[in-house]
Amino acid sequence: MIGSLDILFLSVALAMDCFSVSIVCGVVSGRWKGFLMLRMAFLFGFFQALMPLVGWLCTNHFSNYIEAVDHWIAFALLLFLGVRMIRESSNGGKDDTQNQNFSKLGTQLVFSVATSIDALAVGISFACLGYSSLTSLSCPLVAIGIGSFAFSIAGCLLGIRFGSTISKRLRPGLFGGVVLILIGIKILLTHLFE
Repeated sequence: MIGSLDILFLSVALAMDCFSVSIVCGVVSGRWKGFLMLRMAFLFGFFQALMPLVGWLCTNHFSNYIEAVDHWIAFALLLFLGVRMIRESSNGGKDDTQNQNFSKLGTQLVFSVATSIDALAVGISFACLGYSSLTSLSCPLVAIGIGSFAFSIAGCLLGIRFGSTISKRLRPGLFGGVVLILIGIKILLTHLFE
């Protein structure tokens, strides 16, 4: 099992994709939408904690299959969403992107799953590190969930704060779409070159 400091670093590392996507959400929305931002942060935290649990539970049966495709699934989802955002920003303008993308529960769920798929491998590594019961796994899972929630809120606030500056220079939908595609490419390349 790993120590408390390692769990802290792990939770921060896993929260970085959530943080990046949350910045994009803040830039595109341009203002604080309390319930929607809190719901998104909750979903990010929930799925970041859920995916290692799923990976841990599936270790004996499906680990090889999961590790083989998790990065491709995350890449495909983020590429799809990024291209859609870029297309909408060029067709419908800023308001269309604001109203359509980040306020919908379905879109938030897709973002949550896409940014947390790589956490499946963390769950597999937990099984290899000696986490043999759900009780022993509860502390890392809670830390991962809380860390992702906190970083998502921080990312939204940063995006809102600096979004007006970015919006003056380029369309938020274009910016957001490019960032999502880059996050997907980063996830893919990280797994391909490990």
